[in-house]
Amino acid sequence: MSSIFEITHKDAAGRIGKLKTPHGTVETPTVMPVINPNLQVIKPSEMRDFGAQMLITNSYIISRRDELREKALKDGLHSLLDFDGPIMTDSGSFQLSVYGDIEITNEQIIEFQKTIGSDVGVPLDIPTPPDVPRSRAESELETTIKRLIEARGMVNDEMLLAGPVQGSTYTDLREKCASTISEHKFDVYPIGAVVPLMESYRYAELVDVIVSSKKGLDPTVPVHLFGAGHPMMFALAVALGCDLFDSAAYALYAKDRRYITSKGTYHIDNLSYLPCSCPICVSHTAEEVKKADNCSDLLARHNLYVTFEEIRLIKQSIKEGNLLELVELRCRSHPRMLEALKRMYSYSDWIEKYDPASKSTFFYCGPESSQRPEVLRFSKRLERFTIKGTAVIRPFSMRTYPESDNDLIFKAPFGSFPAELSEVYPFNAEVINDTDLESLGKALENTIRLIELNPDAEFTFIKGKELEHPLFEKLEKIADVKE
Repeated sequence: MSSIFEITHKDAAGRIGKLKTPHGTVETPTVMPVINPNLQVIKPSEMRDFGAQMLITNSYIISRRDELREKALKDGLHSLLDFDGPIMTDSGSFQLSVYGDIEITNEQIIEFQKTIGSDVGVPLDIPTPPDVPRSRAESELETTIKRLIEARGMVNDEMLLAGPVQGSTYTDLREKCASTISEHKFDVYPIGAVVPLMESYRYAELVDVIVSSKKGLDPTVPVHLFGAGHPMMFALAVALGCDLFDSAAYALYAKDRRYITSKGTYHIDNLSYLPCSCPICVSHTAEEVKKADNCSDLLARHNLYVTFEEIRLIKQSIKEGNLLELVELRCRSHPRMLEALKRMYSYSDWIEKYDPASKSTFFYCGPESSQRPEVLRFSKRLERFTIKGTAVIRPFSMRTYPESDNDLIFKAPFGSFPAELSEVYPFNAEVINDTDLESLGKALENTIRLIELNPDAEFTFIKGKELEHPLFEKLEKIADVKE
């Protein structure tokens, strides 16, 4: 169990937590805006106005420039950036991935981060990109683990130490790395080298990487998804158990005249209206932003406002127990995100272990909802229902029905359950009347299993005229099906 991270609320595998750092406690999930010490698009001292609690910057860049290095060594990192909250520092691994080599050692960069007063330091890991030969991934992972262990032995003071999880797109290597470094008790666990996946919209594979990494980690530790900065995918990543995000997207997109929303990205030159109510958008028209001399600055500010608006919505969704409904909504913003949603639900058995057993109302949002952890949990617990004598299974909308020893309600995607539970979560679900095939199929599977688990009972299934599915043929063999 982590001594610096307290989980206060949970939904799916996501959570709201409190991360204790030398410069204060941070509520997660949250985004750490990237600060380029050479080019500050928005001053660090202004970041709290947007909702930022914590920043991230690059200690390697600071160490390579005389003016920055001398000031950081003399006055400290927080004075250099003029920010009194927690600051995480990357080690130069990104530059290593881009240029292939950098002029600093793991030992040197760890000592530098300690000296300048970083709240969370990062060792010089090797960010192995996707799709490399397995031999390379294994070799670089071995080097990364050695460096992490070396760094762990060097950090015993108040600076927190990150242990990046690497392994390219090999899920077994990701899990192995996470499990191995967990033994050395790092404070924060970033999942590294995933930016290429996000840049190429390979979100389904990103899901694989996150889940395999999480499987190797203690579920109570804070997890950081390196380089994730677009609000479109925050809800998905949080639902899988990510707590911290960082990105320079707010500034990089603005430089390219791109306008971020939680559903995707627009080019400002293609906008006639600004579909947002942040301070920038309510005080400017689209034309004014396009023509402004400080267009990039305005867009960067808008992008940050939208980023933290999404974080607040995610936290509210966790508290209300409807995070997965937000995930399903967001994942319909792009076909590749929809693929990621389907991939996420292939791990419902894993998610169900962490998903609270009681929440608010279950809202059905589409075929994928039939794969949610709540439905899986119900399927696992069917043997708890003991049915004796006669039983009538009726549609949830049917108010008059034949007398029997057991009154059961049929409600997709769950199946059949005692009527007295109809107002209890999750059976109080709000569902569609025109049931889709996926939802109906899951409900019929569960109903057939319930009947098979109670072979001595006599079941009558009252079928709605609009319901058609191949599984009805199997149902008719074990129950009296009537319309």
